[in-house]
Amino acid sequence: MKPETAAANALEYVLEARAGESLLIVCDEEKSEIGQAFARGALEIGLWTRLEILKAPENGYRTEVPKHLVEMINSPNPPDIFINILRGPAQETPFRIKVIKLETRKGRSRLGHCPGITMDMLTEGALALTGEEHKEIQGTARRILTTLQNVEEVHVVSPSGSDFTLGVKGRTWFSDTYLNWKDMKWMNLPTGEVIVGPVETEMNGRLVCDLAIGGIGPLKKSVNIEVANGRVVEISSDDGEALRIVEEAQATDEMAKHIGEFALGLNPKARIVEEFLESEKVGNTIHVAFGNNMDYPGTVANNSANHQDFLVDKPTITVKYSDGRELVLMEKGQIKV
Repeated sequence: MKPETAAANALEYVLEARAGESLLIVCDEEKSEIGQAFARGALEIGLWTRLEILKAPENGYRTEVPKHLVEMINSPNPPDIFINILRGPAQETPFRIKVIKLETRKGRSRLGHCPGITMDMLTEGALALTGEEHKEIQGTARRILTTLQNVEEVHVVSPSGSDFTLGVKGRTWFSDTYLNWKDMKWMNLPTGEVIVGPVETEMNGRLVCDLAIGGIGPLKKSVNIEVANGRVVEISSDDGEALRIVEEAQATDEMAKHIGEFALGLNPKARIVEEFLESEKVGNTIHVAFGNNMDYPGTVANNSANHQDFLVDKPTITVKYSDGRELVLMEKGQIKV
């Protein structure tokens, strides 16, 4: 797919961009080719478009938002839509958070945030979607969300050995596949998830991550995580380097050890790649994250400075409702609703 076509489809079908609206693309210098593709796609659908290229810092990593960008975002007539095309190192997470907060603080802007996005996501991967493919994923997400009303517990098993439960009573499930005009929550591009922030003290059992980990990429060996009362109590793996990185992330602060996210992947074009931004959207998978979930809708309570995701292949998911009923939502990776 042409990258500008994929970009236009994401703008139109995910962020509901319409001719005559305004768009600001905030783009790292090293991602300028992708920024230009989004600009061409935006012009194709009639958006007033500005592409702002951020020059690479001379030393180290960005920490502060440039003054001229603050002024653009805070202008008397701010853009209707923002697209952030930024590189993805963990050291720049605080910078990216500051940009997001500026763009969304008035509560009426639409934001597509793309940390670590690559050109081949637009041409071959999770963003290379037609309008009809976006609609199909959105329809699946809506059916799942309807099914999940009044669910209190989630039980997951997988061929690699996962066997754990999550408490989700009172928690708000949502999807990144379409815009919610009520809460105007920003979203990542590419899309393809149904997500919840579980009760932070109610995960129990074993998580076996066999596909990929955020900040690591595709795995050579599985990583096993034992969890009790929502908190990681033991981590093991035959991959010493992956184990070291996970242990370091878990040591960020106390809440980094607590459950923060549970999500189902729905995107049929997503691939297992170095950038977890795409891997977490892969169909027939789930992922669990430990750490921060404070930007999720509803009542959440994990304020960790870290958030690390773990991807699991072909899970079976059984949900339990408040009236005691049970339903198999996914069987060996296949959605059953």
